[in-house]
Parts: sequence; C-alpha cells; structure tokens
Amino acid sequence: MANTASARKRIRQTEKRTARNRARRSRTRTFLRKVEEAIVGGDKSQADAAFRAAQPELHRAATKGVFHRNMVARKLARLTARIKALGAATPAA
Repeated sequence: MANTASARKRIRQTEKRTARNRARRSRTRTFLRKVEEAIVGGDKSQADAAFRAAQPELHRAATKGVFHRNMVARKLARLTARIKALGAATPAA
C-alpha cells in the first residue's frame, strides 16, 4: 500500500486513466466490429459508412496513446483494401 500522499495520488490518477483508456479501447473495438460485420455481410455502402465512423475513433485512440499510431494506420489500410475489394467483387459476381 502507498505510504506517501503523492503515491496515493498517483494510484488515484492511474485508476482514472486506466478506466478512461479501457472505455476508449472498448469503444474503438466496437466501431471496428461494426466495420468487420458489414464487410462479412457484403454490404459495401454499410461498410463505407461504418468505416467513416470508425476512422476518427481510431485516430483519436492513437492520439490519446491507447493504440500505437502505426497499428491504427495498418488497420485502416487493411480495412480500406477489404472494402475496396468488396466493391470490385460485387459487379463481377
């Protein structure tokens, strides 16, 4: 247990920050799941809409330090490619 006032304060701050980061991570994963579900469903317009909603959330999480910015860039690039392929596959089928 913390003995000094400053250590007790650091514990309080860490708990608040952890809760905030957990909520932000959960919210971001929800947005990603919606994009994934739209892609699996094969609905390009819904996938586009979900992606446009998820993009700022992912960038915000990277800015706040919840996710690494390169991971966010990689995820967005891969999702973009999958959505683009979804649109290309629809007319050919």
